[in-house]
Amino acid sequence: MKAKKVFLFISIIIFLGVGAYFGQQHYGRFQKAKQEQLLYEARKTAWQALQQSIKSEIGQFKGEAGIVIKDLGTGWEFSYEKAKLFPSASLAKIPLMAACFLAVDQGRIKLDRNIALKSADKLTGSGVLKDMPAGTTFSVERLIGLMIYDSDNTATNIVTNLVGIDYLNNTFKSFGLKNTDLSRKIADYHSRDKGIENYTTAEDMALLLDKIYRRSLGNKNVSDQCISMLKLTRMNDRIPKYLPVDITIAHKTGLENGVCHDAGIVFTNKGDIIIVVLTKHANSNSAPSKGFIAKVSLHAYRYFEQF
Repeated sequence: MKAKKVFLFISIIIFLGVGAYFGQQHYGRFQKAKQEQLLYEARKTAWQALQQSIKSEIGQFKGEAGIVIKDLGTGWEFSYEKAKLFPSASLAKIPLMAACFLAVDQGRIKLDRNIALKSADKLTGSGVLKDMPAGTTFSVERLIGLMIYDSDNTATNIVTNLVGIDYLNNTFKSFGLKNTDLSRKIADYHSRDKGIENYTTAEDMALLLDKIYRRSLGNKNVSDQCISMLKLTRMNDRIPKYLPVDITIAHKTGLENGVCHDAGIVFTNKGDIIIVVLTKHANSNSAPSKGFIAKVSLHAYRYFEQF
């Protein structure tokens, strides 16, 4: 009888202990789920506030805009005129870069190949190669780099000749870009004056950046190389202008008469976000457009800071 009582006592202790353990586990899961729900609601409220802030900026902007803002954690997207065609200017160098790295992965070109600069390659506009003596050699990798972080038009011309416009346009389609193409070389202003223009959309740029971010652009190395190059961009008067200097931004600008763009990925310790802002304007200079892009980017950054 005594043994039965001892056994019963031990059984009760074990039952209570197991019950307490599983009760604690359940309570912990409940609390975690509750915290996650509260965070989700706070994030949703912040996202709605962000949309209103951007709409307010759009209402004050004197020009046309195409915008995509995407929270890469939740997949939430704000867009405005995202399918509207804009002259791509130097934004075309982003898909051009991606196509070049894909061509390397396919064995079409080699990054360590050296190419001699020719006088016929030189183009006006941004970049330092136009001032270099003919015969100076550069690796393909260096040329792609100069095309992105210095937006060098001559480097872009050489790389375009290397892979060919037909290959580039076919590759853009393979990336899923609906309205991005090269009808002429990027800095061929003579053709532009005849009405031949390169176009893109905020939607296409955001799609491409999303694929680069998720490492789904061909081989994983293709995306990694793209991000590494975009992080080196030296023109920081748009997306990065009002953001902390210690955060990482992978982006590319575009600028021509009446056209001002920036497109990139902003990496923060609370989440990552795609920011694409394309503009057309009739102002005497691009300062208002640059300010508009910078303010939209600041609103997007502050969205994360509220958590």
